[in-house]
Amino acid sequence: MKLPKLLFFLLAFSIFSCAKKEETTTFKFGVWTTADAKKSDADYTKEFKKYKDGGIDEVLINTTTDPKLLKRLVPLAAKEGLKVHAWIMAMNRPGDSVALQHPEWYQVSKEGKSCFDNRPYVDYYQWLCPTRKESREHVLHLVEELAKVDGIESVHLDYIRFPDIFLPISLLPKYNLVQDVELPQFDFCYCDECVKAFEKIHHKNPKESHNTSIDMEWKNFRLNAIQAVVNDAYAIAHKHNKQLTAAVFPYPEMADHMVRQRWDKWNIDEVYPMIYHSFYNEEIDWVGYATKQGVSDLEDKKTKINTGIYIPGLKNDKELKEAILLAKENGAVGVSFFDGNALSESNLKTIKETKASLK
Repeated sequence: MKLPKLLFFLLAFSIFSCAKKEETTTFKFGVWTTADAKKSDADYTKEFKKYKDGGIDEVLINTTTDPKLLKRLVPLAAKEGLKVHAWIMAMNRPGDSVALQHPEWYQVSKEGKSCFDNRPYVDYYQWLCPTRKESREHVLHLVEELAKVDGIESVHLDYIRFPDIFLPISLLPKYNLVQDVELPQFDFCYCDECVKAFEKIHHKNPKESHNTSIDMEWKNFRLNAIQAVVNDAYAIAHKHNKQLTAAVFPYPEMADHMVRQRWDKWNIDEVYPMIYHSFYNEEIDWVGYATKQGVSDLEDKKTKINTGIYIPGLKNDKELKEAILLAKENGAVGVSFFDGNALSESNLKTIKETKASLK
């Protein structure tokens, strides 16, 4: 009599375990959206309901790092069944009233020009130095203020990198640029603090390097500076029982090359690589390729991947469905769409139908 009971227990345990695994590995759907404090609660409720009805599970909300606005929005989203991530522009801090009082906090180009008053590409590129104690502590303080907000899933880092040393290929004509080599006006950070810290470790001045583009110590110094900020942010988020997530460039080797960002080496819970195929003049199957590359690079880590999909870069809803399926088939745990304003009723219908087909 004891043997059948044991078998029954083992079978029940197996079923429970499988169900638990199924529950924790459900493919999720998210959307990035930017908040406006002037918008009414009723309007937000309507927006969040639209997302939920369209198959969206989570919203990554940019409140321009305002914890008070975030506190207001979290219960509204939760009431509609949505999880909330606190989206923060990390090293790029356009219009940051505190940072603007400290010109020395800003990154400096190889030409010796500061992001404080000489901004690369666009006026909102106002990048803080990840090495200087005061500027990195300012960013980490902002992370902590968001992490303290009850009900959020994660602090979601964006612009956690250096300015683009290489732009995505489809954007070059917009700026009338050719970037076949690293150009000094887009190569950062050569501020006094970075140079001093690098010299202390490597006993040489990067400004005197024969060719900084192949100086691996100088490149790694900057990769490590960003990694150190992420790892500190991870500790802060987890101290407040929140996760740390980030929007990153398509896959680690590419992120390393384009923006000094090596996200497969970070302490982080989940990454949302922005696999915007149209930016790189790639076809839709590149969504699968880049997702797989990132998943492969994270093979021995717990970090999970949510594939970022750029809605304006899709030709139609057929491509939207294909992008979602390519992400899932290549190892992503979810997808996130940029951005909420770009999602049409037809898009949301496709998302909902595609989500249903995955069950």
